[in-house]
Amino acid sequence: MNYDAVLVVSFGGPEKHEDVIPFLENVLRGRNVPRERMLAVAEHYYHFDGKSPINQQTRDLIAAIKDELAQHGPKLPVYWGNRNWHPMLADTLRQMKNDGIKRALAFVTSVYSSYSGCRQYREDIARAQAAVGEGAPQIDKLRVFFNHPGFLEATEERIKDGLDALASVKEQEKQESKSPLLAKPARNGAPNTPADVQVVYVAHSIPLSMADTSDYVKQLEEVRRLASKAIGVSNDALVYQSRSGAPGQPWLEPDILDYLREVKQKNLASAVVIAPISFISDHMEVLYDLDIEARHLCEELQLPMARAKTVGVHPKFIAMIRELILERTDGAERRASGILGPRQDVCAEDCCPAPQRPMRPQAAR
Repeated sequence: MNYDAVLVVSFGGPEKHEDVIPFLENVLRGRNVPRERMLAVAEHYYHFDGKSPINQQTRDLIAAIKDELAQHGPKLPVYWGNRNWHPMLADTLRQMKNDGIKRALAFVTSVYSSYSGCRQYREDIARAQAAVGEGAPQIDKLRVFFNHPGFLEATEERIKDGLDALASVKEQEKQESKSPLLAKPARNGAPNTPADVQVVYVAHSIPLSMADTSDYVKQLEEVRRLASKAIGVSNDALVYQSRSGAPGQPWLEPDILDYLREVKQKNLASAVVIAPISFISDHMEVLYDLDIEARHLCEELQLPMARAKTVGVHPKFIAMIRELILERTDGAERRASGILGPRQDVCAEDCCPAPQRPMRPQAAR
């Protein structure tokens, strides 16, 4: 099928102190969330002078995509629109219309199937098209890519880097305490990981009412299984972060902080590598929830920790995005690892419905 542009669709984030409250009001529009809760989340941003790293990381992603397409094709212009902060989707679609774009492929910076991770983005695109009106470009979303080899291999390499970083920490402790600890990485780059080092895969928590109507958990478990097998890890766990609903509303558990306490109390591991597999960039929830809160707790628990980076602009991930585009433009092979197979291009009408109970979407990016 003929397409004349690529549209990168992301969550968006504030870039200065005075952006924080308007941004959070956009995120929470139509939601019954107490203002004090919003102000508490705002403090996460103020800790970083009000600037979320997500917009700059999206710029870096777009630059890498442009370079990949320029070198290998197809040679398509790349646009950028956000759900919650500038550049807003409606403004971007208006610019695309003015530029004569008729039909574009959307790459959404969300890895898995769920209402907030897929369907809600499609609703946002439809709302932006309605705002632009007649002549708004048609937008076709690229498929969910959790089990694409490009995403998996980039994720695995990031985790290996985390294991190597942990090995350095443990080697230093070994020299200081003379206790039996982790060996240095093998020369071929494969980490030498004993059973007492655990890889803790972390995903964004969502309400059970949303999880029960999507394949979110099944897909996360598949990534966990495939990555651990490829790396040679036998001690692993899947936990969740950034719960943000009403206290009485059930969300996916265990929470990362609760789980780290359990690791220490039950002696499940001597050290952990935390791998945030539901995000493609090291944005605010990764920086605050993992690099600050989880790291601080690990220091209190005297539990050595390393945090694996997200895929970011890993070359294998960028090449994967091009492959997804070629699936739609040139009928390229639809690659997928594991047992779940490639996700369909067009979701069923009743796929990943909005949760029935009031909920608050992801708020810190």
